[in-house]
Amino acid sequence: MGLTGTVLAVDAGNSKTDVAVLDAAGEVLATARGGGFRPPVVGVERALAALAEPVERALAEAGVPYVSHVSACLANADLPVEEEQLAAAVTARAWGASVAVRNDTFAVLRAGVAEPRGVAVVCGAGINCVGMRPDGRTARFPALGRLSGDWGGGWGLAEEALWHAARAEDGRGGPTELSRTLPAHFGLPTMAALIESLHLGRLAPARRHELTPVLFATAADGDPVARALVDRLAEEVTLMAKIALTRLNLFTEPTPVLLGGSVLAAGHPRLDEGIRTRLAAQAPLAKPQLVTAPPVLGAALLGLDHLAATPEALERARLAWEPSRT
Repeated sequence: MGLTGTVLAVDAGNSKTDVAVLDAAGEVLATARGGGFRPPVVGVERALAALAEPVERALAEAGVPYVSHVSACLANADLPVEEEQLAAAVTARAWGASVAVRNDTFAVLRAGVAEPRGVAVVCGAGINCVGMRPDGRTARFPALGRLSGDWGGGWGLAEEALWHAARAEDGRGGPTELSRTLPAHFGLPTMAALIESLHLGRLAPARRHELTPVLFATAADGDPVARALVDRLAEEVTLMAKIALTRLNLFTEPTPVLLGGSVLAAGHPRLDEGIRTRLAAQAPLAKPQLVTAPPVLGAALLGLDHLAATPEALERARLAWEPSRT
C-alpha cells in the first residue's frame, strides 16, 4: 500500500490502555489513554465498550472516522481462539477496514526491534514469552499461570515469598529474613499477623503485589531463600527465551531477546546478571536488551508493517515515542 492508509494502534493492558492513530508515513495524528482491558473479569462486550472510549476519542482528534488497519495488542488474548474472538469483536466496532489482534507481549517485542524478528520475555504481574520472524511465523506460550506450567511474574513471586516466610515462622521450613521483611512492609509484627490480615481482607488482595520489591530487597541483603527465588526467575526467563528461539530456528544466529515488564524493568542487579549469564551459557548468540519504549509503539509498528510502510515511516513513528534517538 506504499504511503497510503492509516493505522489505529492499541496497546490494552490490565491496568491501562494506550491508543494512537498514525498515517502510513509514520506521523502520529492523535493519541489517547483509557483504563484497563479485562475481558475475563467483565466480559468481552463490556471490555470492548470501555476500549471504545479512548479509541473513538483518538479517531475524533485525528479527524478520521475509521482507519485502513487496526493493530490491537491486547492483554488476556492468551490463546489463538481468544485472539479470534477478540478480533471479531473489534471488527464489529467498524474502526478499520482490517483488524489484527495479538497478545500484548507482541507489542513489547516489536517495540524493541528494528524488524519483526526476535524474542520477548515480559515479566510483570505474570510472565509470558513470544517470538516472531518477518515471514509471519511466531512462537508463544499459553501464559495461563500454573495451569499452563508457568512460574514467575510479580504475583507468583509474592506468593512464593509468602509461602517460604510462613513456613519459616511456624517451623515447617528453614529460616529466612522474609518472615520479618514481608510483615514489616505493612507495619505488622509477624507473619501470623500478615496472614490473618490478608485472609480476613484487612489488606486488599491486590496489595500482595507490593511484596515483590520486598523480596528483591531481601535478596539484595543476602538472604539465601530470597536469592534462590530470584535465581529461579532468572532461570525461567532464560528457559522461555531459549525454547522460543529454538522453535523459530533462531538459536544459531544472532537474535535480540527483549526483556520487558515491571519486574524485569526494575533493574534488580542479581536478576539482570543472572539472566545475562544464563543466556550467554545456554543461548550464546542471543542478544538480551531491556525494552524501554512504550508497547503502543510496538502496536503502531506492527500496523505499519501491515501497510508495507517504508523504513523512513517506521523510524518516524519510533521517534514519536523515542525522541532521544535523534
